[in-house]
Amino acid sequence: MSTVSGATVFAEKALLADGWAENVAVSIGPDGRIASVERDAQPIGERVGILLPAPVNLHSHAFQRAMAGMSERRGSESRDSFWTWRQIMFRFLDALTPEDVEAIAAFVQMEMLEAGYAAVGEFHYLHHQPGGAPYANLAEMSDRIMAAASDTGIGLTHLPVHYQFGGCDGRPLAAGQIRFGNDFDRFQKLHELASEALKSLPDDAVIGVAPHSLRAVDADSLKKA
Repeated sequence: MSTVSGATVFAEKALLADGWAENVAVSIGPDGRIASVERDAQPIGERVGILLPAPVNLHSHAFQRAMAGMSERRGSESRDSFWTWRQIMFRFLDALTPEDVEAIAAFVQMEMLEAGYAAVGEFHYLHHQPGGAPYANLAEMSDRIMAAASDTGIGLTHLPVHYQFGGCDGRPLAAGQIRFGNDFDRFQKLHELASEALKSLPDDAVIGVAPHSLRAVDADSLKKA
């Protein structure tokens, strides 16, 4: 269902903050946001049987939308396994530019909105250039995710991922992981820059932090995070 500013949606049943209610009229203001909610209303405007708050996509890696279909079938190697997709993902990542990431993020956010989602939690770990060198703006890739959200209007919880090691034994990052990697101090700086960039989005946009796992982050960094 889509609505325009100034419209009213009448629902036979609606899930409100304090539970289910009947005969609810929801008015949309000029800014496209909910202006008022009236219980026990008379039927008016667009009518629906049940009205629910828009759900949130709690876990997204936006760039993976563009590799959909590349790893859903068995490859040519006899030892092909579930984890083969990971190698395909690493090769795919090596080709992505900041412009690509912004375009892909905007596309998948648009698809989320069309499907009824109002917001997304974006677990973002593609930070650097191919080869691992940082961009001149350390938070360049985070800025691209935020630029996409600004264009699409989706609610954003941006979650930069701290990714330091290639395994539980503290081994260096492998070639496919090198674009993810930061030590704690550089990750902290990246997070600060991303937090500044987030201020360009509406007030409901927030930023968090997402240590990848004990496989990729040591215990000391987890305590600091």
